[in-house]
Amino acid sequence: MGRVTERRKVIRIRDGAVSSRPDTLVAEEPLEIRLNGKPLAITMRTPGDDFALAAGFLVSEGVLAQHSDLQNIVYCAGATADGSNTYNVVDVKTAPGVQIPDITLERNVYTTSSCGLCGKASLDAVRTTTHWPINDTPPVRIEPDLLASLPDRLRAAQRVFDRTGGLHAAALFTEHGELTDIREDVGRHNAVDKLIGRALQHDDLPLDRTILLVSGRASFELAQKAVMAGIPVLAAVSAPSSLAVDLATETGLTLIGFLRGHTMNVYAGEHRLALEAAAAQS
Repeated sequence: MGRVTERRKVIRIRDGAVSSRPDTLVAEEPLEIRLNGKPLAITMRTPGDDFALAAGFLVSEGVLAQHSDLQNIVYCAGATADGSNTYNVVDVKTAPGVQIPDITLERNVYTTSSCGLCGKASLDAVRTTTHWPINDTPPVRIEPDLLASLPDRLRAAQRVFDRTGGLHAAALFTEHGELTDIREDVGRHNAVDKLIGRALQHDDLPLDRTILLVSGRASFELAQKAVMAGIPVLAAVSAPSSLAVDLATETGLTLIGFLRGHTMNVYAGEHRLALEAAAAQS
């Protein structure tokens, strides 16, 4: 839709010299997600992959588990008073017979580009509602050197970041390090939802032989989304939160933080890393 970036005038000061020029910024607009015609959530996002974003969000909420649960997703016409379509409202219709968890209808969820689902911090809820408990049998086995190579590959694949410098990214890799998908968004949780939503649309859930890499920190919300999609490994270039570590420990998720160069911290699920080989080389 041509709305991923926008141009704005900026005053630039460099070495005392003042100049005016246009600058490319990442776009940020609200997206309202409706479920079977009923308003459910509003998130601030970068336009693009909106249907995947909505589908991935509903996987995280425990509403959708597989492609057959989804009947269709449409933009809502007449979303404004004058009847025009802003492409900022989507309606997700579930297939007949899909049971809707009560929690999704008891609250209006407001998510921001930074905090994800603020206030939703129940470890028990994630553990009991996921349709895809982490079950990589045999367990994914990853060399630390392979993990160390992923952030550079993520950065090289970020197209919009090169123009704006203002986007988070999330990428899916196979256990052998093959990049299978990457999404960018002003919100890191939105980027993850877009990945998971595309997987649902392609009937690829659970993502049980994959590595999820995110460009920022690993919050509880991101760990939650990984668990709900059956992803066994979550790696972040920055720090995890304490609740993310607790959730990873309880669900069997491998959680890696501060993945920078050849250094990393493993907070949970170390059995999936080939630490013996790494120790032998040191």
